[in-house]
Amino acid sequence: MKFAAIFLRLIRWPNLLFIIITQVLFYRIFFPFVYLVSGGDFAGVKLKTELFYLLVVASIMIAAAGYIINDYFDIQIDNINRPGSLIIGNSITPKVALVLYSLFSVIGLLLSGYLSKQLQNAYILFFNFISVLVLLLYSYTFKRKLLIGNLIISALTAWVILVLAVAESGFSESNHTGWGLLLKFSMLYGGFAFIISFIREIVKDMEDINGDKAMGCTTMPIVWGIPHTKIFAGIWMIVLILTISAGVVYLLRDGKWIGSFYGVIFIMVPLIIALRKLLKAINPKDFHNLSTMIKVIMLTGILSMLFIWF
Repeated sequence: MKFAAIFLRLIRWPNLLFIIITQVLFYRIFFPFVYLVSGGDFAGVKLKTELFYLLVVASIMIAAAGYIINDYFDIQIDNINRPGSLIIGNSITPKVALVLYSLFSVIGLLLSGYLSKQLQNAYILFFNFISVLVLLLYSYTFKRKLLIGNLIISALTAWVILVLAVAESGFSESNHTGWGLLLKFSMLYGGFAFIISFIREIVKDMEDINGDKAMGCTTMPIVWGIPHTKIFAGIWMIVLILTISAGVVYLLRDGKWIGSFYGVIFIMVPLIIALRKLLKAINPKDFHNLSTMIKVIMLTGILSMLFIWF
């Protein structure tokens, strides 16, 4: 039982659960919805239920591998930033971590290859292979560089949603309108995931500044300083708030009161509170609490999918 608990911590099981929830909600809500409004036949969907769940497994395998290899290269940094939670080197040897990383990566890519063959869609294997490669390079070097590491993780977070539309691409001409609508929804939620993940990655860099500085990293807080980094993150928060505000106004004009209410109470207001907390944050604990809050907002944003029927 103890090893199981350590293993679940290593692969960041709450984050993997978040991926599962995101993909299941998008598939179960938007796939039937776009076919319904476009007059298409849902029975003609390419990404059948059994293939969809294989895609989910591939996604969590690749993500879990990414978390493991990230911890592997971050042993020294984590020993400074969060020594009490260090797993690799304490509870699990680096050699075992590399074996687990390789196993999960191979399973994820094999499943991606099978899906590409079944769907006659090479993009799934190609982009998932790129994800594995980029996660390795991110853990080894990019996360220690200015901006590029933040952008990589944000793009991969958006890919969790975009991969579903990509997997469904290229089906029959009669359902072309349905896929176009599906792509719009995936870009909408993918864009939200990208921006809020980008903000959170910057906040995490401010939280980890001491360990990063000791290891010679050149993250934004180290290069620009905490005050300027807070302004940069705050600007992106304002952009996100204004974008969601526009979406709420659009929903109100269409008489969608429930969705509008949800957007204001559970996304906009928490973002405004998070912005205030960002401006007041001064120490790693403040930034850690803010990072957790942003993660919750990301979840409430994804859960807004439940209101599409209204």
